Amino acid sequence: MKKIEITTPITLYDSVEELPLDVQDLMMEAVKIRDTAYAPYSKFHVGTAFLLENGEIITGNNQENAAYPSGMCAERVAVWQAGSQFPGVKIKTIVITASSKNKPVKEPIAPCGGCRQALSEYEIKQKENIAIYFMGETGNVIKTESLHDLLPLAFDKSFL
Repeated sequence: MKKIEITTPITLYDSVEELPLDVQDLMMEAVKIRDTAYAPYSKFHVGTAFLLENGEIITGNNQENAAYPSGMCAERVAVWQAGSQFPGVKIKTIVITASSKNKPVKEPIAPCGGCRQALSEYEIKQKENIAIYFMGETGNVIKTESLHDLLPLAFDKSFL
């Protein structure tokens, strides 16, 4: 038997102001769209913005529904919009931000498991890493260089 350790390299920024200017701008787009999320049940709002290699910015926010689990996460709203509107165009950067009407969200909020899987599919398809930055309402921002950092041992088409 052999034990293998999997590690996740991250970069931790103390605030949005420490990010490169283009990523700060992208994060502000995510904040704007976060604030228009449809989340009347959880009161948990998530916004995301994707920078594509052609310079286009795609945004998405979570959309809830009284018939749980018929809603959709912000990341999947955006990734499927990108795939639909710009097929074959690579995703370079993803930023994610979350807030709550119930309490302050001070910690960075990473994508849920379902979103990690969906985003991983696009990173594998494009054969190029996607940088991901995520935060709460304020405070620290975490950056990973790849979806693989958030979803090691991912399930993909090679298993089918």
